[in-house]
Amino acid sequence: MRLGSGAFAASCVAIEVLGVAIFLRGFFPAPVRSSSRTEHRAEPPAPEPAAGARSNWTKLPPPLFNKVVIVLIDALRDDFVFGSKGVKYMPYTSYLVEKGASHSFVAEAKPPTVTMPRIKALMTGSLPGFVDVIRNLNSPALLEDSVIRQAKAAGKRVIFYGDETWVKLFPKHFVEYDGTTSFFVSDYTEVDDNVTRHLDTVLKRGDWDMLILHYLGLDHIGHISGPNSPLIGRKLSEMDSILMKIHTSLMSKERETLSPSLLVLCGDHGMSETGSHGASSTEEVSTPLILISSSFERRPGDIRHPKRVQQTDLAATLAIGLGLPIPKDSVGSLLFPVVEGKPVREQLRFLHLNTVQLSKLLQENMPSYEKDPGFEQFKMAERLHGNWVKLHLEENRSDVLLSLGTKVLRQYLGALKTLSLSLSTQVAQYDIYSMAVGTVVVLEVLTLLLLSTPQALRRGADLEVPLWSPVFSLLFYLVFLVLSAIHVIVCTSATSSCYLCSLPWLVAGGLMVLVSALLCAIVSTLTRTVIESTLLRKNAALPSSRWSEMDLLLMLGTAGHVLSLGASSFVEEEHQTWYFLVNTLCLALSQETCRSCFPGDDSKPQHSVHMLQDSAVYRAPILHRAGHTSPSSEALGGHTRWAILASPWLVLACCRLLRSLNQTGVQGAHRPDLGLWLTSSDHKVELSGLAAVSLLVIFLLVQRGCSLVSRAALALGLLGVFCYRAAIGNVLLPWQPGNKGFSRGIIEARFVYVFVLGILFTGTKDLLKSQVIAADFKIKTVGLWEIYSGLVLLAALLLRPHNLPVLAFSLLIQTVMTKFIWKPLRHDAAEITVMHYWFGQAFFYFQGNSNNIATIDISAGFVGLDTYMEIPATFLTVFGTYVGPVLWASHLAHFLSSEASSRACFCYALICSVPVATYLILVTSLRYHLFIWSVFSPKLLYEGMHLLITAALCALFTAADQNSRAGPIQRWTLEMGGS
Repeated sequence: MRLGSGAFAASCVAIEVLGVAIFLRGFFPAPVRSSSRTEHRAEPPAPEPAAGARSNWTKLPPPLFNKVVIVLIDALRDDFVFGSKGVKYMPYTSYLVEKGASHSFVAEAKPPTVTMPRIKALMTGSLPGFVDVIRNLNSPALLEDSVIRQAKAAGKRVIFYGDETWVKLFPKHFVEYDGTTSFFVSDYTEVDDNVTRHLDTVLKRGDWDMLILHYLGLDHIGHISGPNSPLIGRKLSEMDSILMKIHTSLMSKERETLSPSLLVLCGDHGMSETGSHGASSTEEVSTPLILISSSFERRPGDIRHPKRVQQTDLAATLAIGLGLPIPKDSVGSLLFPVVEGKPVREQLRFLHLNTVQLSKLLQENMPSYEKDPGFEQFKMAERLHGNWVKLHLEENRSDVLLSLGTKVLRQYLGALKTLSLSLSTQVAQYDIYSMAVGTVVVLEVLTLLLLSTPQALRRGADLEVPLWSPVFSLLFYLVFLVLSAIHVIVCTSATSSCYLCSLPWLVAGGLMVLVSALLCAIVSTLTRTVIESTLLRKNAALPSSRWSEMDLLLMLGTAGHVLSLGASSFVEEEHQTWYFLVNTLCLALSQETCRSCFPGDDSKPQHSVHMLQDSAVYRAPILHRAGHTSPSSEALGGHTRWAILASPWLVLACCRLLRSLNQTGVQGAHRPDLGLWLTSSDHKVELSGLAAVSLLVIFLLVQRGCSLVSRAALALGLLGVFCYRAAIGNVLLPWQPGNKGFSRGIIEARFVYVFVLGILFTGTKDLLKSQVIAADFKIKTVGLWEIYSGLVLLAALLLRPHNLPVLAFSLLIQTVMTKFIWKPLRHDAAEITVMHYWFGQAFFYFQGNSNNIATIDISAGFVGLDTYMEIPATFLTVFGTYVGPVLWASHLAHFLSSEASSRACFCYALICSVPVATYLILVTSLRYHLFIWSVFSPKLLYEGMHLLITAALCALFTAADQNSRAGPIQRWTLEMGGS
């Protein structure tokens, strides 16, 4: 059947999204889990080992602490407590660390360093899967064994106040709770006051065993203004006073009950130098862990260099301290300083319970567990422990008992460390079947796109798609039967769970039908391509195709970028690749402009027309007709010629300036940049002036294609953007130089949203009108530009003030390239599409993004919202992150709004599909790489989201291409009238 190349490409990208989703489901599996589920009855604790005589200690030891209070401060970095900020702003905590009865550690949080996975690690002791970074937005109930679950089963009363993520993870586990919204980052005051207001009442009561407080204000300040904001010091002082109140109350209660309590101060993750988190930098994974109790010995001067431990160690320590079983899925080890003041027999009992739990988890997740060094150490420690128990029961008090006890302690601690490390490296089992199916789907779609490229680029807007004939072929049924047999074999013989095997047979069958149909379509297209190429070779009258220098540059640059994704360093520093490609493109364009403006004696066509030889006529300002050359130097006026010559160098200068605005990547992220200088409180005047100039430039560049009403809306909207930033304290208004009263800017932001929606509505109305009125090209062009203008206004609202120059330079480069390069030099649709893609990727990094999850600015998702709404917040966050690619693709849709937009859609889909398909193969082969979770996995999530955005952009291209269904005479008449 005949199908528009744009619609065909959009359908292919949609199928690719499905394939990538299946791959992600297999690549991000569930971590190691105990086979004994929590709903089963509790297992009896392991008895104390004995040699020759039965041990008399078969029950859990009594609790070490009467009450436990956990104060979790979100995004609390270790240097906020142990560094100069802690000494200055947290004097009471520093006193407890240095001279109090406490043990201090630096707890390492594994990536992803976001809240929900970190809470799971703290309470279960397990290592959450990387996919939990997505589930963090909407946490499901936690079904794993945890300290909270064990406390409830033991009849202990747990009270919680703070981040509502706990309430979602542990529903019906708290006897009293009050959750606060964790994602509304504009609030850093009330979100903590709502926790503290319960303290006085709860501390006076004695009807609880465990109190958990999760404070969010510090994290929100980091997201808004970074770790160097003056608000950080105030918030740390507030947290210090709260800790003093809790500790003083616990000490007074202990004097009455004579039973010790435990106060835990910790963070779920740290904070990067930009104020965000999610990745694996030292600032993000290093969190303080301070255990305070009167049962500990005072060790003044011992804590300037606290020992590094794992965050998962807290779960085992809390379970031992409360007299509870250690969670079954825990990979952590007991923090030994907590029990080192107890008798040796109790110390050995605690360590034995921990090693037994870890050894069981190892047996259930590793087939050859007997050969594991940690398991061998455990067995040796257990035998020595039995000998020690025998001597102890015989009341032997000789030096032999003391030395043997010390040896057993060392052996247990070594076994704990080795077992924990083995389980941490065996964190997950990949679902290879789902990964393979997802990869096959993506590769099939990419192959189909590649085989259809000559037809899509040479034969007008429509192409023959073998959609129905393959479905009724014998090959289709044979492939379907083979795939069904493979599915049955895999699902009946797999030792580990497969996601596709858990799907209903109807859904799995539909997926196999899709794979079979794609394979048959590839065979049909390949056969037709071979036949047509044979006929073309026999027809000597047709001219041969020739690649131009620009074609080779774009093709080799794209291929080089794709191949670079196989190296972790190139993934971390991918911005350097795009900066190099864009700069090289500018140099190549400067060479082309020189050739066009100063042709030689043997003037020849400067552009290859191999992609458009069979095309219909196009609009001259955009695409040159077959056989036409670049404009002669005589046709160019003096000013125009020099403007064309200067344009590539102007673009190159703009790109160089933008590189200095935001340092990104890993190697240079810590270096000072212009953005850091502008966002400091000392340069707010400079930032205000730069933001105002940038908004003015944005208006001047965008308003030229808008209607009068849209121009007024755009002007008022940009004014509202500046007022919004002034309201929240980012910039200063001229009449308020000492701007001190800050608000959330809710009214100002919603004022801008009204104009954004109004401009988008006007553009959509014109676009729909152009589809009703046949071949009304002018209305369609205006509609596309107004949609583009609405997106620009939304971007200006969401981007931080120091990034407004990025938006202004993006519009300036688009204007310069359109007026002085693409139109005069008459590049073809494929070249223009690839250039837009390159610039879109470069501007993704110009605004400070990277392949690091921590660079995502989640504050953009809450502009104008007074409460957390998942869908709007997600949309705004994604748009704010991908402003560069979206705006450049939207500009491409407008620029090629004639029949060529169908080709642009096809080219854009193809160039986005190649890196995705290649990267799936690369991460599959590198799945056991050392940096798979810290480098390659975040990039995989970015690629998946980019492909989803590409699908939406292709839908926009397809919707904008409806009037290309008019006949050639109608199009020619329309174009001549428009020109």
